Amino acid sequence: MPGIHITDIEAAINWWRERRPSTDGLTACAEVRALAEVYGLMVYYRESLCDESSMPASARAAWLSWFDSTPDAPCIAICSTSQGDAQCKGCGRSCDEVQRWPAMSPVEKRAVWRRITMEGRAWRFNRYAERALRATGVDHPGAESMNEVQGARPALR
Repeated sequence: MPGIHITDIEAAINWWRERRPSTDGLTACAEVRALAEVYGLMVYYRESLCDESSMPASARAAWLSWFDSTPDAPCIAICSTSQGDAQCKGCGRSCDEVQRWPAMSPVEKRAVWRRITMEGRAWRFNRYAERALRATGVDHPGAESMNEVQGARPALR
């Protein structure tokens, strides 16, 4: 089972710091303190992944709140798995990942997001990067909805 990557813990800490900044310049909010404890242990033990089940409940809740603020699916409405590709050219997910996405846990989804981001080969990261900016995070949106979001231009050919 995949774990939560240290960069996701760091992103969650920064997200909470923006939402609940320190009132005195020294004291962090409870969510930041909970996540910082996990982050500190990961750094100390030189671990890049944290097992979700071993996290304190407060840190897990804070991480899940951050997760809920991120786009759910990397889909940009150009799914080549429906055309027989093993790996989607649009989002970078495997056919199996596309099919299992609704049933995947937040940790599994973040592991896929991390992999496709690190690979950077999917069109969402290059050829259609502007389309990814308009994506709402909905898995398999209609192509027409990608053009309607925020007065977007039609997709490039």
